[in-house]
Amino acid sequence: MKKTALVSALCLAALTGCAAASGTPATTTATTTATTTGAAAAISWRTCTGLTGPDGKPAAPDPTLQCGKLAVPLDYAKPGGERIDLALIRVKATGDRLGSLVFNFGGPGGSGVDTLAMAARAFAALGTRYDLVSFDPRGVERSAGVRCGGDVETILNAADGASGDKAVKKYVAACRKDSGKVLPYVGTINAARDMDRIRAALGDAKLNYFGLSYGTQLGAVYATHFPRNTGRLVLDAAYDPTGTFADRAVIQATGFATSFDAFAKDCVAKGCDLGQDPAAVRKTVETFVDGLRDKPIKVGKRSLTHALGQLGVITPLYAKASWPLLEQAVAAAVKGDGTMLLALADTYTGRRADGTYATTLTSMQAITCADTSERPTLAQAAAVNRKIKKIFPVLATSGTVAPCAHWPVPGDDRAKRIDATGSAPIMVVGAKGDPATPYRWATSLTARLRTGVLLTYEGEGHGAYLSGSACVAQHVNTYLLTGKLPARDTSCPAA
Repeated sequence: MKKTALVSALCLAALTGCAAASGTPATTTATTTATTTGAAAAISWRTCTGLTGPDGKPAAPDPTLQCGKLAVPLDYAKPGGERIDLALIRVKATGDRLGSLVFNFGGPGGSGVDTLAMAARAFAALGTRYDLVSFDPRGVERSAGVRCGGDVETILNAADGASGDKAVKKYVAACRKDSGKVLPYVGTINAARDMDRIRAALGDAKLNYFGLSYGTQLGAVYATHFPRNTGRLVLDAAYDPTGTFADRAVIQATGFATSFDAFAKDCVAKGCDLGQDPAAVRKTVETFVDGLRDKPIKVGKRSLTHALGQLGVITPLYAKASWPLLEQAVAAAVKGDGTMLLALADTYTGRRADGTYATTLTSMQAITCADTSERPTLAQAAAVNRKIKKIFPVLATSGTVAPCAHWPVPGDDRAKRIDATGSAPIMVVGAKGDPATPYRWATSLTARLRTGVLLTYEGEGHGAYLSGSACVAQHVNTYLLTGKLPARDTSCPAA
């Protein structure tokens, strides 16, 4: 799911935020057969090992989960050259099989292996007819994951301060040192090429696909470059990548501000510990987060800093069901207990129970910078930050860091071109109250796809299918299972 830009001290423009927890590198006994250029490789599936549960701790083996690897070219311009392994996961269909349904749950940087392992039950209706399949995209976790020194928390805090640009230079140097070989090849265009290899290896003539948040960009790029191989595609929590860094940051800040105001109104209606009216709730949260700049709160051996406090506040805004956590976490933190707010930030950053980090944020940086030629100056980034501060001060940074500044490889704008001419019809799903990928992106992406059909969800949250809306689930399931699309301009009420 699309993560917010300026609040992350990695300071990227309009980043996805996948709500799923990340896991430790998995070890599987799967092997991949050798393949000739352009030929479909076979995937040898084995029971997964080394997965991590929602609590960040090692998960017990699950016999319904199968893991495998697929070798793909590192550089598609040299298809016979060096290869990297993509890590895959599968849950076999429980009924009469239609084929495979491939998922990308967002990011860029989210692990599809970890997420499907934890979320497969939520897609059980689709699992009756499809093998549910996901993967770690190139540059993510087990698929040649981008690593940048491993000290994510220090970078977050340093880049949020006055010497942010200096901290980013140090961070970028670590990225070059640890992952320089893969950095030029981690963009969305190559990920789409990888998905076509996955489709072929699964034995499917067409790609059936479910993309959420950043996964909607990946699906749209796939349909643009492989229109004849496109089957039934659902793009939920749609992201339109065609705007500028500044445009995306302002649109996303407005989305989070709108969602926060909806949270505040709901909180007051139920009896809120943060204020007696929505304006008071907003002031309480903004004042508290701003105060963390000078006075972080100790939480054991760690500190709830300004950067982590920002992440702790926005994380519960991704789903209406988690709004009560925001109230409880801030109320406790105001009284000096930052434990819950820090835990919420950890789910965003991919911090594991043992204190190590998944590649969530480092992969996100690498993929986002690969997907754009934009390299805003410090002055341009500062101007955007001032706009953010007026819209939703919680997201404003303390220092100034330019997105993709000092990145060691140039970006490529091809992933911004989307039209899907000649593809099968594509279902786009957008929620009116989505904070991270605001609804306007659903309408614009639908128009760009040319074959897109929009389903509107009138409720709150990032991603409509998992919102609890029976209406959305029915339309999506019907399309994926039977091929029947909803009528144009169909809307579903808030759940």
